[in-house]
Amino acid sequence: MTLSIEIRNYLLKNGATEVGFSDITNLSPNSELNRGIVFFITYSKEIIRNMENAPTPNYFQELCSINNRLDKLGMLCEEFLIKEGYNAYAQTKLRLGTDFGEFNSFELPHKTIATRAGLGWIGKSALFTTKDYGSALRLSSVLTDAPLEIGKPILKSKCGSCLKCRDACPGGAISGKQWNYKLKRNQFYDDKKCERYALKVSKENLGKTDTVCGKCIFACPHTQNYIKKV
Repeated sequence: MTLSIEIRNYLLKNGATEVGFSDITNLSPNSELNRGIVFFITYSKEIIRNMENAPTPNYFQELCSINNRLDKLGMLCEEFLIKEGYNAYAQTKLRLGTDFGEFNSFELPHKTIATRAGLGWIGKSALFTTKDYGSALRLSSVLTDAPLEIGKPILKSKCGSCLKCRDACPGGAISGKQWNYKLKRNQFYDDKKCERYALKVSKENLGKTDTVCGKCIFACPHTQNYIKKV
């Protein structure tokens, strides 16, 4: 059994929905850690089905729960790799904190590692999107120097002419322009407009201000296909 298969099975056993591996040479904030391990956990179908008037309290609770589970998975993965004799750094929410920089983004976002691993693409909503789950998922990642079997990168959008998320966004944050790996996020999506609306609607729906919305997640046709599956 290869190291990649061992890690994948270990993370799946501990709660990940899917796992991928990518070459992050020239992307990593640490040049010695040139491989990325990325994994995600999907939202409950029932919670997303009830998101027509997003955000909902159940969605917010699930979001926080998944974040905690992803952090634990990241640390488990880091510890596994270190025991095997490799260097590793889990990009947990706890470690990265809330200082996202000018455009609300980390230096090496999880979704960049995920597209380079071939797990999916970036939707017009700027959310990581897959054919099987839409955007109804949350990601985390681990940087390492372990020799891993990397996936085939996805370098451009698979959204086609769909504009469901753009039309569902009351904040007007989504331009409708398709992503490709050369584009910066602010070239097709306005995080400030998203943040302004999210602060407003979270106050209305949740009773407190937070940068939580979810309307674009619910609107994605791939998300809809996921939640309709029995």
